[in-house]
This record gives sequence, C-alpha cells and structure tokens, in this order.
Amino acid sequence: MAPITAMSKERVGQPRHDEDGFRLRIHGSAHAAGRARRAMARLDAQLDAALLDNMRLLVTELVSNSVRHAGARAVELTVAVSPEWVRVEVANAGEPFSPESRATRGEADSGWGLFLVERLSHDWGVLDDSGCQRVWFEIPRA
Repeated sequence: MAPITAMSKERVGQPRHDEDGFRLRIHGSAHAAGRARRAMARLDAQLDAALLDNMRLLVTELVSNSVRHAGARAVELTVAVSPEWVRVEVANAGEPFSPESRATRGEADSGWGLFLVERLSHDWGVLDDSGCQRVWFEIPRA
C-alpha cells in the first residue's frame, strides 16, 4: 500500500484556501463507509439537509467500493465546500479502478453505486494519480 502522503498530493481540483470542508483518513475495514457517512455531520450547519442526504449516500457507495472492490487498506475522504459547489473525493491506494471493470469481473449485479453517483451528481470521474485511485463527484449547492 502506498503511504497516505501519496494520497494527499496537491493537484488541480484540490480544495482552495477560500473553500471550507475537511479531509479524513479512514481505515479500510467493514466500518469504513459508516465512519465516512458519520463524518459528513461536520457539514450539517453549512448544507441543505436534502443535499447532505444525497452526499451521505454517495460517500457511502464510494468508500464501500474502495474497500470492497479495490481492497483498499485505507481511504482518504476529502470534501470541499464553496459557495456554489460541493466536491467530494475518495482516494485509495488499492487496485486500479475503472467504471467498466466490475462487469468484466462478474460483479455487474452489484453495480448500483456508480449508477447513483451518475444520477445524483452534476459531474463525476475517476483519476489515476500514480497508483492512487481518486473517485470524485461534484454537486451544486443551489
């Protein structure tokens, strides 16, 4: 597993100094998705309840995917909140990921997570950052 510092490198799209949010490292266990979901409570005072509910669902899916499908021993959850947008990123140093790869591994029947990300976010994607997989999504605040 790559050191967590590799998952924390600055890159385009990282939170800027004028944005609020948080970054959290979570051990990649069966409890990781629940921990990530509970961490979203840090944003209760900043975000609309319906938006936050959608974000909790998507964070749960992405963290679960990192642990279950990529075998991640740790994930890093980064949430950036600007006046117009919320950007969430789940990074792991696990097995490389592509949205199509699960169907070829015989896991097509469990693929609702990315469908939900596609439907509930404005934009999303997967980045390979030198062995660190970053799955991100953005949702407008309005």
